Amino acid sequence: MKNNKLNIAFFGSSLVSAYWNGAATYYRGIVRALSERGHHVTFYEPDAYERQQNRDIDDPEWAKVVVYEATEEAVYKCLEDAAEADMVVKASGVGVFDELLEREVLQLQTDERLVVFWDVDAPATLDRVHNDPNDQFLQLIPQYDMILTYGGGDPVVNAYEALGAKKCVPIYNALDTATHFPVAPDPHFEADLAFLGNRLPDREARVEEFFLKPAALEMNKKFIIGGSGWGDKQMTDNVEYVGHVYTKDHNAFNCTPKAVLNISRESMARYGFSPATRVFEAAGAGACIITDYWEGIDFFFEPGKEILVAKDGAEVAEIMADLSVEKAKAIGEAAYKKVLAAHTYHHRAEQLEKLLYAEVKSTNKALA
Repeated sequence: MKNNKLNIAFFGSSLVSAYWNGAATYYRGIVRALSERGHHVTFYEPDAYERQQNRDIDDPEWAKVVVYEATEEAVYKCLEDAAEADMVVKASGVGVFDELLEREVLQLQTDERLVVFWDVDAPATLDRVHNDPNDQFLQLIPQYDMILTYGGGDPVVNAYEALGAKKCVPIYNALDTATHFPVAPDPHFEADLAFLGNRLPDREARVEEFFLKPAALEMNKKFIIGGSGWGDKQMTDNVEYVGHVYTKDHNAFNCTPKAVLNISRESMARYGFSPATRVFEAAGAGACIITDYWEGIDFFFEPGKEILVAKDGAEVAEIMADLSVEKAKAIGEAAYKKVLAAHTYHHRAEQLEKLLYAEVKSTNKALA
């Protein structure tokens, strides 16, 4: 470590493609903010799931991106390269050779090198290991220097520590001010309510309840849904499916409708304190956000003033029936002020930096 600046090797799903990769904007925000604070990140990602064919950014100046073939040989070569780093991060859900990576990154752990597991879907990981006592990861959890998560609050921290984690700290989703901000409306996204999210097994029932049900109850209003996989989903005539929405179009998607809807995946709602990245992206665009209820909302935004909360689809319909353009604008402006004041990736990077330096000091790690 030179001048208190870290050289970080990061194994994740993808930094350059958001295609079937909801963690992309989270990675970008964190990595860019770390770079701006003087740290260097090499991001290792596999050539898999057609992500390289559906990139939405070029290799950025603020990180070195290493795309490797989806083979064991290529994984081991990247691990060999990562041995030069001060800290090695294995993120959850890389999608290729996850078990191998979870096991082998620990071989890089020394008195001079931190090895961290960064869980970008802690509810799913914890559900998985609780349901399978033979899951390899159970035995590995206590070996990592720390577990970072992108949400979950005390329920996730307590669950990880009960499984033997030395330390578990949430580094919450946030706003990347370089990529998400207010823009002019786009007629393509005009609607009373818009929802953006890929079709996933533990989200679909909640989309039916919180989005499709209100659409059926408010047939005089226009609804739009974006994301991958919804093409054959039965919807009422007042719902328009706009397909995959590229990152470059997220601002217009958030700025144009009267309101945007956040729907948590079932596991995230159950654990609480797990705001999706899109909540902060929408707030950063000044959108009026309606969200399904989950514990911990008020830790991030003030309900009724900075965000609107619904416990079911009927409440979403009631909110939409009474929501004026003026009220929606006022809520969006309040959310925008809050996110800039407390929830940007610069705030998260500063938190992470302090955490890592404290870890080095408390464990007498002497990062090279």
